[in-house]
Amino acid sequence: MPETPIETPAGPTPPAATTVATGPISQTASIYARLRTAVLELDLTPGERLTERGLESEFSASRTPVRAALLRLDTEGLVRRDGRGWIVAPIDLDEVRAASEYREAVEAAAVRLACRRASDADLAAVLELLRSLSVDDDVEHGAKGPNVHVELARLSGNPFLVAGVQDVVTRLARTRWLDLRTAQSRAQVRGEHQQILAALEARDADAGTRAVVAHIRNTTERLVASLNADRTRFKARGLTIVGEH
Repeated sequence: MPETPIETPAGPTPPAATTVATGPISQTASIYARLRTAVLELDLTPGERLTERGLESEFSASRTPVRAALLRLDTEGLVRRDGRGWIVAPIDLDEVRAASEYREAVEAAAVRLACRRASDADLAAVLELLRSLSVDDDVEHGAKGPNVHVELARLSGNPFLVAGVQDVVTRLARTRWLDLRTAQSRAQVRGEHQQILAALEARDADAGTRAVVAHIRNTTERLVASLNADRTRFKARGLTIVGEH
């Protein structure tokens, strides 16, 4: 599969760093951020091949920062080694199932703690974030929707739960874009988020746990069914989907 070029913003080339310490680190961060965005927004499609040499040319960079950026993306499950090169990680439906089980445990724990620890002002801030998401805008939902789950985890006051939720929603970000293709699915997600927040406002940990688990399961079932049904069409668009049939 041909490599997809990544647009480089127009403008003068920034001056070279004056020290070895800051130059490669800054360049690595920039390459990582741009590759990560391209993968999460499906500009680089699941299964697409990448080469270090091609990325060196694309970013006008040496191999060291390119490889460092790829290794960081590898730890996030977004790319993986493929022989002597790299590929964008395929969407793995078995991994989606496993991630769903993990989310149920972590997010249920976060909701229980949030019911005890979150202030009314904290809950109002998350509710405002939810209200800001338009059901008519799939791009906005895809980009900002995961923040609702991260902010809910933050209400727990436990940084380990926050990190766990942040990691798993990152790994599932590409599937979220595919799940939110219709206004109906976006409206369903929004309604489920509102149920979770209503339980938190009532300080009802049992209702909050039921709501977040139901939301995760509904999202997973809807997504897996959609990807299984449309696997051939997605393959024609260059998206590699593996796992469950």
